[in-house]
Amino acid sequence: MTSTAPETQRGHDAGDPLGEQPTSWQRRLRRFGHVPRPETSLRDRLDPPYTRPGRQVWSVLAIPPHVADRLVRWSGWGGPLLVTLVAGLLRFWKLDQPHAVIFDETYYAKDAWALVNQGYEGSWPKDVDKQILNDPSSVPIPTDPGYVVHPPVGKWIIGFGEQLFGFTPFGWRFMVAVLGTISVLLLCRIGRRLFRSTFLGCLAGLLLAVDGLHFVMSRTALLDLIVMFFVLAAFGCLVVDRDHARRRLAAALPVDEEGVLRPNARVAETLRLGWRPWRLAAGVMLGLAFATKWNGLYVLAAFGLMTVLWDVGARRTAGAVHPYQAVLRRDLIPAFVSTVPVAIVTYIVSWTGWIVTDKGYYRNWAATEGKDSSWSWLFPDWLRSLWHYENQVYDFHVGLTSGHTYESNPWSWLVLGRPVSYFYEEQTGCAQSSTGKCAAEVLAIGTPLLWWLACFALAYVVWRWFFRRDWRAGAIACGVVAGWLPWFFYQERTIFLFYAVVFVPFLCLAVTMMLGAIAGPAAGTGARAELGLTTDDPTGERRRTLGAIAVGVLVLLIIWNFIYFWPLYTGTQIPEDLWRDRMWLDTWV
Repeated sequence: MTSTAPETQRGHDAGDPLGEQPTSWQRRLRRFGHVPRPETSLRDRLDPPYTRPGRQVWSVLAIPPHVADRLVRWSGWGGPLLVTLVAGLLRFWKLDQPHAVIFDETYYAKDAWALVNQGYEGSWPKDVDKQILNDPSSVPIPTDPGYVVHPPVGKWIIGFGEQLFGFTPFGWRFMVAVLGTISVLLLCRIGRRLFRSTFLGCLAGLLLAVDGLHFVMSRTALLDLIVMFFVLAAFGCLVVDRDHARRRLAAALPVDEEGVLRPNARVAETLRLGWRPWRLAAGVMLGLAFATKWNGLYVLAAFGLMTVLWDVGARRTAGAVHPYQAVLRRDLIPAFVSTVPVAIVTYIVSWTGWIVTDKGYYRNWAATEGKDSSWSWLFPDWLRSLWHYENQVYDFHVGLTSGHTYESNPWSWLVLGRPVSYFYEEQTGCAQSSTGKCAAEVLAIGTPLLWWLACFALAYVVWRWFFRRDWRAGAIACGVVAGWLPWFFYQERTIFLFYAVVFVPFLCLAVTMMLGAIAGPAAGTGARAELGLTTDDPTGERRRTLGAIAVGVLVLLIIWNFIYFWPLYTGTQIPEDLWRDRMWLDTWV
């Protein structure tokens, strides 16, 4: 199977006419790797075609051309579904193990059970977890309201799995595992659309499938993977919206006598892009992310800015002389309305259970402590009570500075400086161990080789975005920044490595982009086509072969690394000697 390196779409959002001489600043930047945009047709710049595998692959496999064409058509969905099947089998294998309430499941599993049964979270008694594990039917749901510090969407989702399979570890982990599996499919399809390559899309999904942090979070009833799912879904919706908007621009541009699409300033600056349902869907997804944990709000701001800049790039490419003014007049207000108000409405609707039951924590604050408010004539009681509740929660979050054994600074996340132990159990009398002990642990840590490779990949992505103006690199960097940067503003707060799961898909996209560059562009495409290198060119074939071997070795090492740490991801009991062999850094213990 042939992949497409990132070079095949270089500079699609550059707006200079074809053939224009590079500016002085571009000439100066060439020493750092800046290259001029290749002479690509305007239609391909607005709507790049997907890469097709080379004929050599099918000839080696002795597959007839008509069968090969059918396989190529099916591979767009068949490849991602196959990767997703593997990810699902891994995530659902012994999902109920360990049979315990691990880490913060003690909050979310119980809150979810109360939420789906009575519409609001209850105040659970202490030390009830063992009773739940032994006989959940004997544990009554508390009717007294509980003080919770996260919005309800994630708990509604966890509770749906509990409704299907009971108040058990499998029940409260089921829906998180479903979303973790579907997110692999989403990333395959998003990567395919970004890189215009089914192979690279499936590679991105495979990397996510074998990332340890994503895997552990997919098997644990916590909220952060749910946030990740909605963020990734929103990103995918915006990427599809971008493609549709650029196709509309291409369809409206004039064609000359030779059938060549030409830029037109009037069309590019005045065309209304019409109904954009994918952007609305992104607004809903971002609202659901925000309604799961508040860090989704930062993603909403970052993605909103990103999609507006995409419109600027599209209009510039189509020939707009003043693209920013055109976007300000035609696109800015629709973009804002499609995302921010939609997300806010989605957030408020998520509190419906708390609103209608009239029994949640602080639900009647407006009618009691807040009855003398000067705003009582303008806003309904439920809205003022919700606003007061949100203020109290915000004060809690920013004031959460109590120390924790597994807290970590966001500076250390990419190098996996301090993972979080969700579950640890030690057994004595273990004959296989020289110490006579065996250990079983669930450690929330990414696959080390993948994350350490991602450090270099992020540097490559930033370089590629800055010097080659590759919009895909900018989009990937935006996803990482939106999920990571906000935590630097709260370094005094107690925070953990597993918060990073929100931007893990974008790390996988960054690694995929770098691996695509290592593999090199397919023969006859991109930069190699410009150089006249074809499938018969020995230099191009040698470069391609060596690049493919290097990529294959790196991917196999990442998969091996995931398998090596499998016992620490699943709570499998192993001799203490083997457990210590996997503690590569002292800070992991």
